[in-house]
Amino acid sequence: MDNSGKEKEAIQLMADADKKVKSSGSFLGGMFGGNHKVEEACEMYARAANMFKMAKNWSAAGNAFCQAARLHMQLQNKHDAATSFVDAGNAFKKADPQEAINCLNAAIDIYTDMGRFTIAAKHHITIAEVYESELVDIEKAIAHYEQAADYYKGEESNSSANKCLLKVASYSAQLEQYQKAIEIYEQVGTNTMDNPLLKYSAKEYFFKASLCHFIVDELNAKLAVEKYEEMFPAFSDSRECKLLKKLLEAHEEQNAEAFTEAVKEFDSISRLDQWLTTMLLRIKKTIQGDEGDLK
Repeated sequence: MDNSGKEKEAIQLMADADKKVKSSGSFLGGMFGGNHKVEEACEMYARAANMFKMAKNWSAAGNAFCQAARLHMQLQNKHDAATSFVDAGNAFKKADPQEAINCLNAAIDIYTDMGRFTIAAKHHITIAEVYESELVDIEKAIAHYEQAADYYKGEESNSSANKCLLKVASYSAQLEQYQKAIEIYEQVGTNTMDNPLLKYSAKEYFFKASLCHFIVDELNAKLAVEKYEEMFPAFSDSRECKLLKKLLEAHEEQNAEAFTEAVKEFDSISRLDQWLTTMLLRIKKTIQGDEGDLK
């Protein structure tokens, strides 16, 4: 479908909106309903933005939404300004990730000023995802997940906070910040083990904490496993705990073959994801004479 007509229409609307804004600022414009003209210009920018979206001109759509957002700020329409900045961010995501982040941050500033922390948290997650997938800056993704978790905690949305914290733990371990990862996995594991609906996830968090301990120090891992079994008896019967004990034994004996066999057996029932594979390889590389493969 040819949307070039929509784009031309949008460009014309932008020009008309610009004129309205200019005339609203003049002395006569100010006397004769300057604010009304600004409101009309806001609507025109938003309409132009949607036409640019139809024409898949994402940058132009983002710019038009930004223009609308700034005018809404001028009119003290905070909620509308924030919504327009979010719309701009969503459009820019497809064309200019950094500009998308700038717009979403502008929306977050307005929402936090209004005390709307749950919505602000949601947009911090969106920014984190842009850093993850588009800009591949994991440190910055972590910072935004942490900020989102803080806001969720403040609003008593603990399960949303935990989801963000688990992302932080996962990335921290990948960046070899094991202590930080351990603290989060232990904290979330402890929070979930008493919840009848979530307690089955606790074994996974204690398993991941144990692996992080293991990479740093074998004895630490042994003590951690004992601690988690004591705190959460159901952990003892889990396949994860049994695997850890086999791996500790193989590591103690510096037996790379036994280590690989234990991992293979576990993987045949519960497929290892990328994160677990990475961590297990890091542990295996500490066994003498290991060639660094899990298969």
